[in-house]
Amino acid sequence: MVAVEKSMFDAAAFLASAGLGRKIVQLQPKQAFFSQGDLADSVFYLQKGRAKMTVVSQTGKEATIALLSAGDFVGEGALAAVPGLRLASATAITACTALKINREEMVRVMHEETEFSDLFMKFLLARSMRIQADLVDQLFNSSEKRLARILLLMAEFGKPGDPEKTIPKISQETLAEMIGATRSRVSFFMNRFRNLGFIEYDGRIRVHKSLLNVVLHD
Repeated sequence: MVAVEKSMFDAAAFLASAGLGRKIVQLQPKQAFFSQGDLADSVFYLQKGRAKMTVVSQTGKEATIALLSAGDFVGEGALAAVPGLRLASATAITACTALKINREEMVRVMHEETEFSDLFMKFLLARSMRIQADLVDQLFNSSEKRLARILLLMAEFGKPGDPEKTIPKISQETLAEMIGATRSRVSFFMNRFRNLGFIEYDGRIRVHKSLLNVVLHD
């Protein structure tokens, strides 16, 4: 009897195409992937575009807790042992293309394909380290440094390849939510960064490497 050789699994191809239990979705700016309180029955893989995660308190106050870019998974909390409800909302900032993967298919491929499990675990580790860095940033750094760090992260400084430098349009209110400051403080720091030549700011923001000086300066 001749053994049937298992075909090689290609994680990149899996995340790039539709198939059993997964489909490509297109979202316009401000359109929601899902909302807080929805059933957590799927995971998204962001192929193109930028998105944000927000939470709303019982008193109705909204806060932006994360910015997402191509290569990120969105809504990975759906993989909890017992499917529950979304704890946050995910919304497109720019036009987005994403792969929507049903929870059952996501669990299956993680169990059966080591390459995919390794890729997903690396993402989770990077996300965990980012959350820790955000907490340290919030606890120990000034609001000016926190704003500089957010702008550098949005421009993808530190990621492989060339940084994008020009980041998607984002309001000062959203930046204020992310760094725990007022809009007026964000406006003050943005003008300061522009005057020092760290950024160009005329509706959209172009970030220069020199902005690192704000983060590295003690």
